[in-house]
Amino acid sequence: MSWKYDVVVVGAGIAGPIVARNVAKAGYSVLMIDKKWAIGTPKQCAEGISIKVFEKYDIPYDKRFINREIYGAKLYSPSGYELELRYKDVSGVILERKVFDKMLAYYAAKAGADVLARTEALDVIRKDGKVVGIKAKHEDEPIEIYADVIVAADGVESTIARKAGINTYAPPHEFDSSYEYEMLIEGFDPDLIHLWFGNEIAPRGYVWVFPKDEDRANVGIGINSDNPKTAKYYLDKWLKENNIPAKKLLEVNVGVVPVGGFVKELVKDNVLVVGDAARQVNPMHGGGMAEAMEAGTIASKWIVKALEEENLSLLQNYTKEWWETDGKRLERVLKVRRVTEKLTDEDLDLFIQILSGADAEKIAGGDYGEVIKALLKHPKVLLSPRRIKLLKELL
Repeated sequence: MSWKYDVVVVGAGIAGPIVARNVAKAGYSVLMIDKKWAIGTPKQCAEGISIKVFEKYDIPYDKRFINREIYGAKLYSPSGYELELRYKDVSGVILERKVFDKMLAYYAAKAGADVLARTEALDVIRKDGKVVGIKAKHEDEPIEIYADVIVAADGVESTIARKAGINTYAPPHEFDSSYEYEMLIEGFDPDLIHLWFGNEIAPRGYVWVFPKDEDRANVGIGINSDNPKTAKYYLDKWLKENNIPAKKLLEVNVGVVPVGGFVKELVKDNVLVVGDAARQVNPMHGGGMAEAMEAGTIASKWIVKALEEENLSLLQNYTKEWWETDGKRLERVLKVRRVTEKLTDEDLDLFIQILSGADAEKIAGGDYGEVIKALLKHPKVLLSPRRIKLLKELL
């Protein structure tokens, strides 16, 4: 069986449906496929996202996939110092990804895209050295899908980007391993997300509690994937040390998260790579939903222009625009991650202690300059050449 479309999108996570929706809206024929039986399942995500994305990317604020509104965050240092950032207004939400991803696919279908679950991309089809489509299997039947433009939105492993000859290699150190329980847990303010830091708690990463109900939350951890011990080991250890029984587990999720190694060439001829497949993820907190939406928006804009003008070389502008905008920002964040990796537990204790007295609004706004200035004024920082050097690396 063979089909022909203007655009085929492989993967219906976050980036894929944004591209499919935007391109279909412009009147082009789009097919989006996903290998899962049910789009959105299983989730591999802590499910938190900023409130800003709904308006920015034209996504309905639909209570069906919004579990809970969040008003800020609470950070805990290795010795238990706390820094609370609380706002008057909602700053983020905890999603139900299983519903959210499916609804994003639904919006794409409503805009005119065809969507097929349980359809796995296996390889690209080449003709005269050019990629002209993909080989896939739908419900175990082999199919060939021909398309002018192919979008690899197929996650961390991204078969299609690799088969198309896009270099998505990143060293193991640029990935985090994550492990998460959706579980019953009590005693944490459900209006805030909670984050614990420490080299013994979560090397290079953090433990998170993202509340879904007063007594139910996503409780997870991310650590460097080249760690000799597993993420599960550290998460179970943390639960035990905090006397939190892990006996009411509703779900277990395991994943690999890119936290660096952004793909340099996002386009090769008529193949584009977006989202986790392109490592478009925030290296500090490992979140990639907003990044995938941004990349999907830029990619779809250039796909539409290229199809309108029947000039596929315009697709290269996606690489250019992404690197000049979000890529630039994420490179700065990566710099911050590389510095924070060098912090000792004493540093983390001290910084969280100092900052809890500083202007929390500025910190929460991500104004690193102000944060660093506040830290640099402190005598314990001024007396340590190592700390001064680390902080100056960030400026």
